[in-house]
Amino acid sequence: MALNSINPTQTKAWDKLKDHFEAIKDDHMKTWFEQNPGRADEFTIKWDDFYVDFSKNRMTSETMQLFKELAEEIKLKDAVSSYFEGDTINQTEGRAVMHTALRAPENSKILVDGVNVIPEIYKVKALMKNFSDAIINGTKKGFSNKAFTDVVNIGIGGSDLGPAMVVDSLAFYGNHLKPHFVSNVDGDHVNEVLKTLNPETTLFVIVSKTFTTQETLSNATTIRDWFLKHATQDDVAKHFVAVSTNTAKVEAFGIEASNIFPMWDWVGGRFSLWSAVGLSISLAVGHDNFESLLEGAHKMDTHFREEEFETNIPTVLAFLSIWYNNFFEAESEAIIPYTQYLNQFATYLQQAIMESNGKSIDRSGNEVGYDTGNLIWGEPGTNSQHAFFQLIHQGTKLIPADFIGFTKSLHGNKDHQDKLISNYFAQTEALLNGKTKDEVVAEGTAPEIIPFKVFAGNKPTNTLLINQLTPESLGKLIAMYEHKIFVQGVVWNIYSFDQFGVELGKQLATKILHEINTSSITKHDASTSNLLNHYLGNN
Repeated sequence: MALNSINPTQTKAWDKLKDHFEAIKDDHMKTWFEQNPGRADEFTIKWDDFYVDFSKNRMTSETMQLFKELAEEIKLKDAVSSYFEGDTINQTEGRAVMHTALRAPENSKILVDGVNVIPEIYKVKALMKNFSDAIINGTKKGFSNKAFTDVVNIGIGGSDLGPAMVVDSLAFYGNHLKPHFVSNVDGDHVNEVLKTLNPETTLFVIVSKTFTTQETLSNATTIRDWFLKHATQDDVAKHFVAVSTNTAKVEAFGIEASNIFPMWDWVGGRFSLWSAVGLSISLAVGHDNFESLLEGAHKMDTHFREEEFETNIPTVLAFLSIWYNNFFEAESEAIIPYTQYLNQFATYLQQAIMESNGKSIDRSGNEVGYDTGNLIWGEPGTNSQHAFFQLIHQGTKLIPADFIGFTKSLHGNKDHQDKLISNYFAQTEALLNGKTKDEVVAEGTAPEIIPFKVFAGNKPTNTLLINQLTPESLGKLIAMYEHKIFVQGVVWNIYSFDQFGVELGKQLATKILHEINTSSITKHDASTSNLLNHYLGNN
């Protein structure tokens, strides 16, 4: 069953939301907290090891009730069922969207085109486990009979961002293998990585669904050429493995069939870290931790699928995001994790969110008449406090922010953790309350400086407090944002799982590369022609 095509702005609930917005848009959250002593409890969801406080948002119980009415009008529950049951909801590409199946229990039955995909998923998981264990334990060795010390993931987009983020986030759980990620076609990037490697002890994982992606194949070929300066063609089979659907091209590259890990059309690239694309995760932190990551995601899947909307974490976060995007006209959202381990989390979510919902055509093929998508950015706290928080606190833009924190640190330094969390709590409190003119005056501030020290406050935040950063909790967190993306796409009446917008540039790059190689420039706009001539004249 395909998703319904319902313009949200034509619903009764949307009209009510517009009227409601006009009634409360200038209210200050401080007043609501004063009027309702139970507000924090009313707008907090406690689930498993997650404590999600969304009370510091410019909304009321009426706001949430109207979004529930909107969800009913656009048939969100039906969409969620289609999502989990293998329906072809990626309609423009004729595919199901089944990354949730990758973390389902082995006794599940999930049909795609009438076939239960669970046995095949678990067959690939077994291959991943056996391979990872053999590399980690040193029973599988390189061409000179030395154990592996380094693993290089070669991929781009979803074949890089997800695995790289997870490996970085779970560095505490890492083993002796040193992970590296090569993505950019920039030759300086790959050569900087190669400088640090020993060909005798390095394993290369090439991740490319079609095995035709220009960046990935260019990097893989450069790395293989470097490797062959130290080894033979037969040795390639011991040091290179692939995650791909294109067996013929992989084998032509020199990789044995037994070292090819399959992937499927019903898994989009930016949602693929749960599949064999996550092989580098399994290698870096061990397969048991990789399985814990999947188990956490499955727990969030179950919560999202079964929980009522008002206590459903991904759905509530999606509603709030739509509230700011479409009513307050906020263009961006900040993701602020208070742990250095999640240094790459905002970067990962940029692709997951902006590639999914950066669409201007609705599910009926018409241009939308309302804003979709969000600009996503962020940096870990406390670093970000010394970088861009000035804009959030006193700038002219409304920037909703997710603050993500952990009750317990991993290394157990309580002094550092207390200082970190005190900043985490203080920033959301400051963004809520601001600082009044009277408070500034009371501090003895010189009159001419007073306006500069006033903070309006009333800046919205979500506070996600999780017990500890573990593979399981990270799995829940990633899946939470995946489902938030899905709900937003359903409400906005767009297809979240294609990405045709990335293809035009690729097509033109192929044409321009041919022109560079042949020094024969064809018709372009004047700017591009001048740039090409300048480049060719300096090479």
